[in-house]
Amino acid sequence: MRSGNPALKESTFLDLGTGSVVQGDSQAMSLNGTVNKTGLLLLLTVITAAYAWSQISITPEGATGLMPFMLIGGLGGLVLALVTVFKKTWAPVTAPAYALVEGLFLGAISSMFEARFPGIVMQAVMLTFGTLFALLLAYRSGLIKATENFKLGVAAATGGIFLLYLVSFGMSLFGKNIPYIHESGLIGIGFSLFVVVVAALNLVLDFDFIETGVEQRAPKYMEWYAAFGLMVTLVWLYVEFLRLLSKLQSRN
Repeated sequence: MRSGNPALKESTFLDLGTGSVVQGDSQAMSLNGTVNKTGLLLLLTVITAAYAWSQISITPEGATGLMPFMLIGGLGGLVLALVTVFKKTWAPVTAPAYALVEGLFLGAISSMFEARFPGIVMQAVMLTFGTLFALLLAYRSGLIKATENFKLGVAAATGGIFLLYLVSFGMSLFGKNIPYIHESGLIGIGFSLFVVVVAALNLVLDFDFIETGVEQRAPKYMEWYAAFGLMVTLVWLYVEFLRLLSKLQSRN
């Protein structure tokens, strides 16, 4: 089972072992349970994002007071994500905590983009959820199937993007940037569009992965873990939509 999502990787359910497969329906992972927990994580994220947004001053000159929320949310989210990945049984606690701190980060970064491009946040939110529901419908109807070649292609593209971002971050520490991809030219817009497509296709892998977990009767706590993995993809997709829209509006 392959997924480009580092939280929902190929061996996630295999790592649980055969002894972890449960017999009773009340103790087994279910699709409805995963959906409900995903909804709760989204709600927690929106609450803290709204709080961070309310504490940040947004003016035509920019946004002020956002750095504490970006640092706490970014670093806290990274730590909690790593803990959740390596300690899946902790997911009922760490997944909601991740949603709360990630909301602080999203509220801060959203305010930064909104200060420069009024209205961009609502556009990115609508595109993110529109993409989610469109791909879910396509997956459930069989229009899109997560074949092995599909999984390999998306996982390879995701890994390549991750490495490119890692190199870009390392270069930024020395005051340098990879040319073109962060700019609003055609190459930069094309790159952002490619990343959005790859992030969106990761949703298909997530749907397939969750369905496999339900079929294999994974333990109940895996509902939280699966919801967390889906949240990771949605956060990535939303941020990439912000970047793409900002590049497009910069050309106007």
